[in-house]
Amino acid sequence: MPSPPLVPPSSVKERARGWLLGGPAAALLFSTLIVFNVLQTATLLVKPFSQKAFRRLNRGMARLWWGWCALGAEKIYHVRFVMSGDDVPPEENAIVVLNHQDMADITVMFSFARAKRRVGDLKWFVKDVIKYVPGVGWGMLFLDCLYIKRDWTEDRNLIRKVFEKILKYDVPIWLMLFAEGTRLRPQKLEQSRRYALGQGRAPLRHVLFPRTKGFAATVISLRGHLDAVYDVTIGYPQGVPTLWQWIRGYAREVHVHVRRFGMDRMPGREEDLSEWLVQRFEEKDVLLDGFYRTGSFPRPIAS
Repeated sequence: MPSPPLVPPSSVKERARGWLLGGPAAALLFSTLIVFNVLQTATLLVKPFSQKAFRRLNRGMARLWWGWCALGAEKIYHVRFVMSGDDVPPEENAIVVLNHQDMADITVMFSFARAKRRVGDLKWFVKDVIKYVPGVGWGMLFLDCLYIKRDWTEDRNLIRKVFEKILKYDVPIWLMLFAEGTRLRPQKLEQSRRYALGQGRAPLRHVLFPRTKGFAATVISLRGHLDAVYDVTIGYPQGVPTLWQWIRGYAREVHVHVRRFGMDRMPGREEDLSEWLVQRFEEKDVLLDGFYRTGSFPRPIAS
């Protein structure tokens, strides 16, 4: 079953501290993000003359702002990050496949990417409606992120066009993919379990059955550009925080388990890639089951 939500602290002092730190932090981050949107718009003046310079400028702004988000968790709130599994080299281009419990998962990945000096290279699969949201939505328009409508007939051409740019300009990437398609919720889990049974698979208990088309298309299209796929599983031992709870510093510890699969180990056909992804989520389910029983992931793991 989904991990329970994080319970806010009972102490009035701790809740007041959360407001005193979280309120100004949120205001500062949002206001600077709007400033960055203006600066990103100004980079359009550079784009006709140098696509690489255009992307380098926007990469630098992403590295700075997303890096601030990571620093806040690490230096102000002192969130303890417990890493396990495979270490990954910082210079690789990769797809990062994640389980998705709440928006705080995104900020966890900021810290993971920052530790590998890749936070400016994050590219996200996000819902199309996000591009209309001031701040983050507008900013990602400049970063070769993929806005999708959950309709494969429409999304396929958009994804192809973005990948053509990535290949043409040799864009460094960590492409973040929440393959479940949505955040984990009890009703979504029940729908996922029924779907798995209909496919002749064992129903999953802690993750949703993954959507495989986007993953398979990404591996096939970017195979020559990618070095690896990172299978990342996130666990919160005290309960899953909302984004606002994360900003207020209520989350004290998060566990991140990583498995690295070099591209030479990845299947070549679409149907085999789909099966590969489903198997990874079946393994995530087992990992999370152990995590909820013991409070930790295995470390290290067999490759």
